[in-house]
Amino acid sequence: MKKLCWLASCGSFLLSFGITLLADNARIANLITGKSAFVSAVDLKPGSFRKITVTDLPEPTAAKPFPGKVVPRKETDMPQAPAGFNVELYAHDNLKAPRQIRRAPNGDFFVAETNSGEIKVVRDNNGKPEISVFATGLQRPFGINFYPVGANPQYVYVGNTGSVVRFAYKNGDLKASGASETLISDLPPNGNHFTRDVVFSKDGTRMFVSVGSSDNVSDVQPVQEHRADILEYTPEGKFVKIYASGIRNPVGLGINPSTGEIWTSVNERDNLGDNLVPDYITSVKEGGFYGWPWFYIGKHEDPRAKMERPADKTIDKVIVPDVLLQPHNASLGLTFYDGTQFPQEYRGDLFAAEHGSWNRSNRSGLEVVRVPLNKGKSDGTYEDFLTGFVTPEGNSWGRPVGVAVGRDGSLYVTDDASGSIWKVSYTGNGK
Repeated sequence: MKKLCWLASCGSFLLSFGITLLADNARIANLITGKSAFVSAVDLKPGSFRKITVTDLPEPTAAKPFPGKVVPRKETDMPQAPAGFNVELYAHDNLKAPRQIRRAPNGDFFVAETNSGEIKVVRDNNGKPEISVFATGLQRPFGINFYPVGANPQYVYVGNTGSVVRFAYKNGDLKASGASETLISDLPPNGNHFTRDVVFSKDGTRMFVSVGSSDNVSDVQPVQEHRADILEYTPEGKFVKIYASGIRNPVGLGINPSTGEIWTSVNERDNLGDNLVPDYITSVKEGGFYGWPWFYIGKHEDPRAKMERPADKTIDKVIVPDVLLQPHNASLGLTFYDGTQFPQEYRGDLFAAEHGSWNRSNRSGLEVVRVPLNKGKSDGTYEDFLTGFVTPEGNSWGRPVGVAVGRDGSLYVTDDASGSIWKVSYTGNGK
Protein backbone atom coordinates (compact mmCIF):
# COMPACT_ATOMS: atom_id res chain seq x y z
CA MET A 1 0.00 0.00 0.00
CA LYS A 2 1.35 3.39 -0.94
CA LYS A 3 1.73 5.93 1.84
CA LEU A 4 -0.54 8.92 2.34
CA CYS A 5 0.18 11.77 -0.08
CA TRP A 6 -1.25 15.00 1.38
CA LEU A 7 -0.27 17.75 -1.04
CA ALA A 8 -2.60 20.58 -0.03
CA SER A 9 -4.36 21.58 3.18
CA CYS A 10 -7.96 20.42 3.51
CA GLY A 11 -9.25 23.94 4.05
CA SER A 12 -7.98 25.38 0.79
CA PHE A 13 -10.02 23.49 -1.79
CA LEU A 14 -11.81 25.19 -4.64
CA LEU A 15 -14.95 23.64 -6.05
CA SER A 16 -12.92 22.05 -8.82
CA PHE A 17 -10.62 20.40 -6.29
CA GLY A 18 -11.47 17.30 -4.35
CA ILE A 19 -10.09 14.44 -2.37
CA THR A 20 -9.84 11.12 -4.09
CA LEU A 21 -8.70 7.71 -3.03
CA LEU A 22 -6.53 5.93 -5.54
CA ALA A 23 -7.04 2.23 -6.01
CA ASP A 24 -4.47 1.56 -3.28
CA ASN A 25 -6.09 4.04 -0.84
CA ALA A 26 -3.35 6.66 -1.21
CA ARG A 27 -4.93 10.08 -0.72
CA ILE A 28 -4.51 12.94 -3.17
CA ALA A 29 -5.64 16.20 -1.66
CA ASN A 30 -5.23 18.53 -4.62
CA LEU A 31 -6.89 16.59 -7.40
CA ILE A 32 -8.06 18.91 -10.18
CA THR A 33 -11.09 17.67 -12.09
CA GLY A 34 -13.70 18.83 -14.57
CA LYS A 35 -13.18 21.90 -16.72
CA SER A 36 -10.50 23.18 -14.33
CA ALA A 37 -8.23 20.29 -15.40
CA PHE A 38 -7.77 21.97 -18.79
CA VAL A 39 -5.09 24.65 -18.40
CA SER A 40 -2.16 26.24 -20.20
CA ALA A 41 1.30 24.74 -19.84
CA VAL A 42 2.33 28.12 -18.43
CA ASP A 43 0.22 27.40 -15.35
CA LEU A 44 1.42 23.86 -14.62
CA LYS A 45 2.92 23.28 -11.18
CA PRO A 46 4.78 20.13 -10.11
CA GLY A 47 2.86 18.01 -7.65
CA SER A 48 -0.61 18.83 -8.97
CA PHE A 49 -2.85 15.90 -9.87
CA ARG A 50 -5.49 15.84 -12.62
CA LYS A 51 -8.25 13.51 -13.66
CA ILE A 52 -10.14 13.99 -16.92
CA THR A 53 -13.13 11.77 -17.65
CA VAL A 54 -15.36 11.12 -20.64
CA THR A 55 -18.08 13.32 -19.13
CA ASP A 56 -15.67 16.31 -19.07
CA LEU A 57 -15.33 16.46 -22.86
CA PRO A 58 -16.87 19.50 -24.59
CA GLU A 59 -18.58 19.66 -27.95
CA PRO A 60 -16.34 20.16 -31.00
CA THR A 61 -15.48 23.76 -31.85
CA ALA A 62 -13.20 25.58 -34.27
CA ALA A 63 -9.49 25.29 -33.56
CA LYS A 64 -7.50 28.40 -32.65
CA PRO A 65 -3.80 27.54 -32.89
CA PHE A 66 -1.38 29.41 -30.64
CA PRO A 67 1.64 30.84 -32.49
CA GLY A 68 4.13 29.82 -29.83
CA LYS A 69 7.72 29.09 -30.73
CA VAL A 70 10.82 27.37 -29.43
CA VAL A 71 13.31 29.83 -27.93
CA PRO A 72 16.91 29.35 -26.76
CA ARG A 73 17.30 28.10 -23.22
CA LYS A 74 18.79 30.58 -20.76
CA GLU A 75 21.21 29.31 -18.15
CA THR A 76 18.65 30.06 -15.45
CA ASP A 77 15.91 28.04 -17.17
CA MET A 78 15.42 24.78 -15.26
CA PRO A 79 12.62 22.21 -15.04
CA GLN A 80 10.75 22.09 -11.76
CA ALA A 81 9.94 18.91 -9.80
CA PRO A 82 7.90 18.28 -6.62
CA ALA A 83 9.42 19.00 -3.22
CA GLY A 84 12.05 16.46 -2.28
CA PHE A 85 13.38 16.07 -5.83
CA ASN A 86 16.45 17.66 -7.38
CA VAL A 87 16.78 18.46 -11.09
CA GLU A 88 20.13 18.90 -12.82
CA LEU A 89 21.38 19.27 -16.36
CA TYR A 90 23.01 15.89 -16.91
CA ALA A 91 24.17 16.05 -20.54
CA HIS A 92 24.21 18.74 -23.20
CA ASP A 93 27.42 18.67 -25.21
CA ASN A 94 27.60 16.33 -28.23
CA LEU A 95 23.81 15.86 -28.40
CA LYS A 96 21.63 16.89 -31.33
CA ALA A 97 17.92 16.95 -30.52
CA PRO A 98 17.91 13.70 -28.46
CA ARG A 99 14.64 11.77 -28.71
CA GLN A 100 13.90 8.23 -27.45
CA ILE A 101 16.10 6.98 -24.61
CA ARG A 102 16.42 3.41 -23.38
CA ARG A 103 18.68 1.88 -20.73
CA ALA A 104 20.80 -1.08 -21.76
CA PRO A 105 21.16 -3.97 -19.29
CA ASN A 106 24.67 -2.80 -18.33
CA GLY A 107 23.38 0.69 -17.45
CA ASP A 108 24.39 2.60 -20.59
CA PHE A 109 21.74 4.80 -22.18
CA PHE A 110 21.01 4.46 -25.89
CA VAL A 111 19.60 7.66 -27.39
CA ALA A 112 18.02 8.16 -30.81
CA GLU A 113 18.83 11.36 -32.65
CA THR A 114 16.04 11.25 -35.21
CA ASN A 115 17.04 14.28 -37.26
CA SER A 116 20.69 13.32 -37.66
CA GLY A 117 19.96 9.61 -38.18
CA GLU A 118 22.25 8.52 -35.35
CA ILE A 119 22.11 6.34 -32.26
CA LYS A 120 24.35 7.46 -29.42
CA VAL A 121 25.48 5.77 -26.23
CA VAL A 122 25.62 7.77 -23.01
CA ARG A 123 27.77 6.12 -20.36
CA ASP A 124 27.88 7.43 -16.82
CA ASN A 125 31.37 7.90 -15.39
CA ASN A 126 30.97 8.86 -11.72
CA GLY A 127 28.10 11.18 -12.52
CA LYS A 128 29.61 12.54 -15.73
CA PRO A 129 28.25 11.48 -19.13
CA GLU A 130 30.57 10.12 -21.79
CA ILE A 131 28.92 10.10 -25.23
CA SER A 132 29.79 7.82 -28.14
CA VAL A 133 28.27 7.35 -31.60
CA PHE A 134 26.95 3.79 -31.89
CA ALA A 135 25.49 3.93 -35.42
CA THR A 136 24.90 6.45 -38.22
CA GLY A 137 23.05 6.63 -41.53
CA LEU A 138 19.66 5.57 -40.14
CA GLN A 139 16.33 6.81 -41.48
CA ARG A 140 14.68 8.96 -38.80
CA PRO A 141 15.33 6.42 -36.02
CA PHE A 142 13.22 6.52 -32.87
CA GLY A 143 12.52 3.18 -31.18
CA ILE A 144 15.40 1.34 -29.48
CA ASN A 145 15.40 -1.95 -27.62
CA PHE A 146 17.54 -4.94 -26.69
CA TYR A 147 17.12 -8.62 -27.50
CA PRO A 148 17.00 -11.27 -26.15
CA VAL A 149 15.20 -9.82 -23.12
CA GLY A 150 17.37 -10.09 -20.02
CA ALA A 151 20.87 -9.38 -18.80
CA ASN A 152 22.84 -10.44 -21.88
CA PRO A 153 21.33 -9.18 -25.14
CA GLN A 154 22.83 -10.06 -28.52
CA TYR A 155 21.18 -7.28 -30.55
CA VAL A 156 20.11 -3.65 -30.47
CA TYR A 157 16.87 -3.15 -32.41
CA VAL A 158 16.10 0.24 -33.99
CA GLY A 159 12.81 1.47 -35.41
CA ASN A 160 13.37 3.55 -38.54
CA THR A 161 10.40 5.24 -40.21
CA GLY A 162 10.02 2.52 -42.86
CA SER A 163 11.85 -0.40 -41.29
CA VAL A 164 13.08 -2.21 -38.21
CA VAL A 165 16.76 -3.12 -38.19
CA ARG A 166 19.10 -4.65 -35.66
CA PHE A 167 22.80 -4.47 -34.87
CA ALA A 168 24.89 -7.19 -33.26
CA TYR A 169 25.57 -6.13 -29.68
CA LYS A 170 27.10 -7.27 -26.43
CA ASN A 171 27.04 -5.45 -23.11
CA GLY A 172 29.41 -2.52 -23.09
CA ASP A 173 29.68 -1.99 -26.85
CA LEU A 174 30.00 1.70 -27.66
CA LYS A 175 30.03 1.28 -31.44
CA ALA A 176 28.24 -1.15 -33.73
CA SER A 177 30.61 -3.92 -34.78
CA GLY A 178 29.03 -4.28 -38.20
CA ALA A 179 26.28 -3.21 -40.56
CA SER A 180 22.63 -3.38 -39.62
CA GLU A 181 20.38 -6.31 -40.51
CA THR A 182 16.95 -5.37 -41.86
CA LEU A 183 14.16 -7.44 -40.31
CA ILE A 184 11.11 -5.47 -41.44
CA SER A 185 11.31 -3.44 -44.64
CA ASP A 186 7.70 -2.56 -45.39
CA LEU A 187 6.56 -0.24 -42.60
CA PRO A 188 4.55 2.69 -44.04
CA PRO A 189 7.21 5.35 -44.74
CA ASN A 190 5.06 8.16 -46.10
CA GLY A 191 2.76 10.75 -44.53
CA ASN A 192 2.88 12.28 -41.08
CA HIS A 193 3.72 10.52 -37.81
CA PHE A 194 7.10 9.01 -38.60
CA THR A 195 8.07 7.55 -35.19
CA ARG A 196 8.27 3.76 -34.84
CA ASP A 197 8.80 2.43 -31.33
CA VAL A 198 9.86 -1.16 -30.66
CA VAL A 199 9.31 -3.30 -27.54
CA PHE A 200 9.37 -6.99 -26.70
CA SER A 201 6.94 -8.99 -24.60
CA LYS A 202 8.07 -9.90 -21.12
CA ASP A 203 8.90 -13.45 -22.21
CA GLY A 204 10.70 -12.23 -25.34
CA THR A 205 8.57 -14.19 -27.81
CA ARG A 206 6.70 -11.24 -29.36
CA MET A 207 7.84 -7.93 -30.84
CA PHE A 208 5.53 -4.92 -31.04
CA VAL A 209 5.95 -1.94 -33.38
CA SER A 210 3.92 1.28 -33.27
CA VAL A 211 2.80 3.03 -36.46
CA GLY A 212 0.82 6.29 -36.46
CA SER A 213 -1.77 7.48 -38.97
CA SER A 214 -0.77 9.32 -42.12
CA ASP A 215 -3.03 12.30 -41.43
CA ASN A 216 -5.56 13.85 -39.07
CA VAL A 217 -9.09 13.03 -40.25
CA SER A 218 -8.93 15.02 -43.44
CA ASP A 219 -9.16 12.25 -46.01
CA VAL A 220 -12.17 10.38 -47.38
CA GLN A 221 -9.99 7.60 -48.77
CA PRO A 222 -9.88 4.21 -47.03
CA VAL A 223 -7.64 4.08 -43.97
CA GLN A 224 -4.15 2.96 -44.99
CA GLU A 225 -3.19 -0.57 -44.08
CA HIS A 226 -1.03 -1.00 -40.99
CA ARG A 227 -1.37 2.64 -39.91
CA ALA A 228 -2.78 3.88 -36.59
CA ASP A 229 -1.97 0.40 -35.28
CA ILE A 230 0.27 -1.49 -32.94
CA LEU A 231 1.67 -4.38 -34.98
CA GLU A 232 2.90 -7.72 -33.70
CA TYR A 233 5.90 -9.53 -35.20
CA THR A 234 8.20 -12.33 -34.20
CA PRO A 235 11.60 -11.12 -32.97
CA GLU A 236 12.96 -12.22 -36.37
CA GLY A 237 10.61 -9.80 -38.15
CA LYS A 238 7.79 -12.09 -39.36
CA PHE A 239 4.44 -10.30 -39.33
CA VAL A 240 1.91 -11.94 -37.00
CA LYS A 241 -1.10 -9.61 -36.78
CA ILE A 242 -2.47 -6.21 -35.93
CA TYR A 243 -2.32 -6.33 -32.14
CA ALA A 244 -4.56 -3.25 -31.63
CA SER A 245 -6.08 -0.70 -34.01
CA GLY A 246 -7.68 2.72 -34.19
CA ILE A 247 -4.84 4.35 -32.24
CA ARG A 248 -4.12 7.58 -34.10
CA ASN A 249 -0.44 7.90 -33.19
CA PRO A 250 0.89 5.45 -30.59
CA VAL A 251 4.30 7.08 -30.26
CA GLY A 252 5.69 5.50 -27.11
CA LEU A 253 5.44 1.84 -26.14
CA GLY A 254 6.31 0.12 -22.89
CA ILE A 255 5.86 -3.23 -21.18
CA ASN A 256 4.69 -3.10 -17.59
CA PRO A 257 7.31 -5.22 -15.77
CA SER A 258 4.80 -6.39 -13.15
CA THR A 259 1.86 -7.37 -15.38
CA GLY A 260 3.47 -7.85 -18.80
CA GLU A 261 0.82 -5.60 -20.39
CA ILE A 262 1.66 -3.31 -23.30
CA TRP A 263 1.11 0.40 -22.62
CA THR A 264 1.19 3.19 -25.14
CA SER A 265 1.38 6.98 -25.17
CA VAL A 266 -0.89 8.46 -27.85
CA ASN A 267 -1.31 11.68 -29.83
CA GLU A 268 -4.96 12.11 -30.70
CA ARG A 269 -6.46 14.20 -33.54
CA ASP A 270 -6.52 17.98 -34.08
CA ASN A 271 -8.87 20.73 -35.22
CA LEU A 272 -11.84 20.00 -32.94
CA GLY A 273 -11.09 22.79 -30.47
CA ASP A 274 -8.88 23.62 -27.49
CA ASN A 275 -10.14 20.81 -25.28
CA LEU A 276 -10.64 18.05 -27.85
CA VAL A 277 -9.43 15.43 -28.35
CA PRO A 278 -7.58 14.33 -25.18
CA ASP A 279 -4.26 12.66 -25.76
CA TYR A 280 -3.95 9.56 -23.64
CA ILE A 281 -1.84 6.89 -21.97
CA THR A 282 -3.32 3.42 -21.78
CA SER A 283 -2.78 -0.27 -21.39
CA VAL A 284 -3.51 -1.92 -24.74
CA LYS A 285 -6.00 -4.73 -25.11
CA GLU A 286 -5.12 -7.46 -27.58
CA GLY A 287 -7.47 -7.08 -30.55
CA GLY A 288 -8.73 -3.79 -29.11
CA PHE A 289 -10.18 -0.97 -31.23
CA TYR A 290 -9.63 2.60 -29.97
CA GLY A 291 -11.77 4.51 -32.45
CA TRP A 292 -9.62 6.38 -34.96
CA PRO A 293 -10.69 7.83 -37.33
CA TRP A 294 -14.44 7.40 -36.91
CA PHE A 295 -14.73 7.72 -33.12
CA TYR A 296 -12.80 9.18 -30.20
CA ILE A 297 -12.64 8.47 -26.46
CA GLY A 298 -15.48 5.99 -26.46
CA LYS A 299 -18.77 6.75 -28.16
CA HIS A 300 -17.95 10.14 -29.66
CA GLU A 301 -18.29 10.30 -33.43
CA ASP A 302 -15.91 12.50 -35.37
CA PRO A 303 -18.15 14.56 -37.67
CA ARG A 304 -15.40 14.80 -40.30
CA ALA A 305 -14.69 11.07 -40.69
CA LYS A 306 -16.22 10.02 -43.99
CA MET A 307 -13.87 7.14 -44.78
CA GLU A 308 -15.16 3.69 -45.56
CA ARG A 309 -15.57 1.79 -42.29
CA PRO A 310 -15.09 -1.96 -41.94
CA ALA A 311 -18.05 -3.83 -40.49
CA ASP A 312 -16.18 -4.74 -37.31
CA LYS A 313 -15.26 -1.12 -36.44
CA THR A 314 -18.49 -0.32 -34.61
CA ILE A 315 -19.10 2.30 -31.95
CA ASP A 316 -19.90 -0.30 -29.30
CA LYS A 317 -16.40 -1.78 -29.68
CA VAL A 318 -14.46 1.45 -29.00
CA ILE A 319 -12.31 1.14 -25.87
CA VAL A 320 -12.01 4.15 -23.57
CA PRO A 321 -8.31 4.68 -22.69
CA ASP A 322 -7.08 4.40 -19.10
CA VAL A 323 -5.68 7.92 -18.61
CA LEU A 324 -7.01 10.96 -20.47
CA LEU A 325 -4.51 13.83 -20.73
CA GLN A 326 -5.00 17.41 -21.75
CA PRO A 327 -5.60 17.66 -25.50
CA HIS A 328 -2.62 18.39 -27.75
CA ASN A 329 -0.11 17.36 -25.07
CA ALA A 330 1.74 15.30 -27.72
CA SER A 331 2.52 12.43 -25.36
CA LEU A 332 5.70 10.63 -26.48
CA GLY A 333 8.08 8.31 -24.61
CA LEU A 334 7.10 6.40 -21.46
CA THR A 335 8.74 4.20 -18.85
CA PHE A 336 7.87 2.35 -15.64
CA TYR A 337 9.73 3.24 -12.47
CA ASP A 338 11.71 0.13 -11.54
CA GLY A 339 14.26 1.83 -9.28
CA THR A 340 14.44 2.13 -5.50
CA GLN A 341 15.73 5.70 -5.07
CA PHE A 342 12.29 7.36 -5.25
CA PRO A 343 9.92 6.90 -2.28
CA GLN A 344 7.86 3.72 -2.03
CA GLU A 345 4.70 5.28 -3.50
CA TYR A 346 6.51 5.79 -6.84
CA ARG A 347 7.58 2.16 -7.28
CA GLY A 348 6.01 0.69 -10.41
CA ASP A 349 4.40 3.96 -11.50
CA LEU A 350 4.51 5.18 -15.09
CA PHE A 351 6.26 8.34 -16.32
CA ALA A 352 5.64 9.88 -19.76
CA ALA A 353 7.06 12.84 -21.66
CA GLU A 354 4.61 15.43 -23.03
CA HIS A 355 6.30 17.13 -25.97
CA GLY A 356 3.69 19.87 -26.48
CA SER A 357 1.71 20.67 -29.60
CA TRP A 358 0.48 23.63 -31.63
CA ASN A 359 -3.26 23.14 -32.11
CA ARG A 360 -4.61 25.07 -29.14
CA SER A 361 -5.08 28.73 -28.23
CA ASN A 362 -2.69 28.24 -25.29
CA ARG A 363 0.25 25.95 -24.78
CA SER A 364 -0.24 22.26 -23.98
CA GLY A 365 2.12 19.60 -22.69
CA LEU A 366 5.75 20.60 -22.15
CA GLU A 367 6.09 18.47 -19.03
CA VAL A 368 6.68 14.97 -17.71
CA VAL A 369 3.67 13.33 -16.11
CA ARG A 370 3.46 10.51 -13.58
CA VAL A 371 0.63 7.97 -13.63
CA PRO A 372 0.19 6.29 -10.23
CA LEU A 373 -0.47 2.57 -10.64
CA ASN A 374 -1.80 0.03 -8.19
CA LYS A 375 -1.01 -3.55 -9.16
CA GLY A 376 -0.43 -2.24 -12.67
CA LYS A 377 -3.80 -0.47 -12.93
CA SER A 378 -4.68 3.23 -13.15
CA ASP A 379 -7.83 5.01 -11.99
CA GLY A 380 -7.26 7.78 -14.57
CA THR A 381 -5.34 10.16 -12.32
CA TYR A 382 -2.03 11.67 -13.36
CA GLU A 383 0.45 14.09 -11.78
CA ASP A 384 2.23 17.09 -13.30
CA PHE A 385 5.66 15.83 -12.23
CA LEU A 386 8.28 17.82 -14.15
CA THR A 387 7.21 21.25 -15.41
CA GLY A 388 8.73 24.66 -16.21
CA PHE A 389 9.78 24.11 -19.83
CA VAL A 390 7.73 27.10 -21.00
CA THR A 391 8.20 30.87 -20.65
CA PRO A 392 5.52 33.18 -19.20
CA GLU A 393 4.76 34.27 -22.78
CA GLY A 394 3.96 30.69 -23.78
CA ASN A 395 7.13 29.98 -25.72
CA SER A 396 9.04 26.79 -24.97
CA TRP A 397 12.75 26.50 -24.29
CA GLY A 398 12.53 22.74 -23.72
CA ARG A 399 10.44 19.87 -25.07
CA PRO A 400 10.55 16.48 -23.27
CA VAL A 401 10.62 13.40 -25.52
CA GLY A 402 11.91 10.29 -23.77
CA VAL A 403 12.16 9.05 -20.18
CA ALA A 404 14.28 6.28 -18.69
CA VAL A 405 15.24 5.10 -15.21
CA GLY A 406 18.96 4.84 -14.51
CA ARG A 407 20.65 2.14 -12.47
CA ASP A 408 21.02 4.77 -9.75
CA GLY A 409 17.22 5.13 -9.58
CA SER A 410 17.18 8.65 -11.02
CA LEU A 411 14.81 9.58 -13.86
CA TYR A 412 16.51 10.75 -17.07
CA VAL A 413 14.58 12.92 -19.54
CA THR A 414 15.60 13.82 -23.10
CA ASP A 415 14.75 17.31 -24.35
CA ASP A 416 15.05 17.85 -28.11
CA ALA A 417 14.58 21.64 -27.96
CA SER A 418 17.54 22.45 -25.70
CA GLY A 419 19.48 19.37 -26.82
CA SER A 420 19.78 18.07 -23.29
CA ILE A 421 19.25 15.16 -20.93
CA TRP A 422 17.85 16.12 -17.52
CA LYS A 423 18.40 14.08 -14.37
CA VAL A 424 15.76 13.99 -11.63
CA SER A 425 16.87 12.54 -8.29
CA TYR A 426 15.17 12.17 -4.94
CA THR A 427 16.94 13.97 -2.10
CA GLY A 428 14.14 14.17 0.43
CA ASN A 429 15.10 17.68 1.50
CA GLY A 430 12.99 19.73 -0.88
CA LYS A 431 15.99 21.17 -2.76
